Amino acid sequence: MSTKQPAKNTPNTRDHSTTRRAAWNLFKKVMLFMIFSLVVNHLATRESFPDGESYRFPMEGFLSSLALCTFIGIIAYLNFKFYERKYFSKKVEIKSISWYMVTTLGYITIMYIPLGILLNKIAGGETEFYYLLTGLLVTLLVSFILIGFAYSLDIYNLYKLSIKDAEITIESGATITKLSYDNIACFYSENKIVYAVQIDGKTITSDFTLNALEEKINDQLFFRANRQIILHKDAVDHIEKIENGKLRVQLKTAIENKAIHNITISRYKREAFMNWFQ
Repeated sequence: MSTKQPAKNTPNTRDHSTTRRAAWNLFKKVMLFMIFSLVVNHLATRESFPDGESYRFPMEGFLSSLALCTFIGIIAYLNFKFYERKYFSKKVEIKSISWYMVTTLGYITIMYIPLGILLNKIAGGETEFYYLLTGLLVTLLVSFILIGFAYSLDIYNLYKLSIKDAEITIESGATITKLSYDNIACFYSENKIVYAVQIDGKTITSDFTLNALEEKINDQLFFRANRQIILHKDAVDHIEKIENGKLRVQLKTAIENKAIHNITISRYKREAFMNWFQ
């Protein structure tokens, strides 16, 4: 009797699954834009309230708002893809998220002004600076809210990936080793050589400098304790308060070098360390 083999997850299947997820994600954003446009137009004037006696569906306003939201969505999507490729895939932090919002709103501003002037000319009207500025400010406010709703989950998922599944490639002469963040206890420097210490205590030499590593790795998981060591948050066993406002940190992983096993955090770095650790 032959038994039926379970279907394997082939590259084709994975591609279809990825396409479906992307399509579903896009569909959710389109629905968000439509609902947002509908709500905004129903709250725009008293006559648009559904419970009013003279209620009429604001078709013209709805279509114009939908067109504006689509315009905002295209700019936000293209800029998000750029930031995802260049920044979010490596590290998701407040700074990069803020720059994403600022640059997206900047692009919208750059596009909105000439587009507003052009539409006024097509309609045969004159462009008044006050109304153009008021429309721009309202559009930026709407954009900020809409982009926040549309991309908050995407950014959160990228953040989870950046701290859970990230890895670093370490070169040591002719040897290349890939280590996941979860498998690293710390990096430390001794005699101008940087070592990567795994959670099992195994040590690997590296061609990096600590300064180069600090720029490369995720600062939500790693902290530059001093000139000699970078710690992983999960590798910290306990913290002890010592003299002059300093802290002493002991790692879970046993390291032969005693200077690394008990790490001192200066009083100048104490607040930053505690904010990071908590």
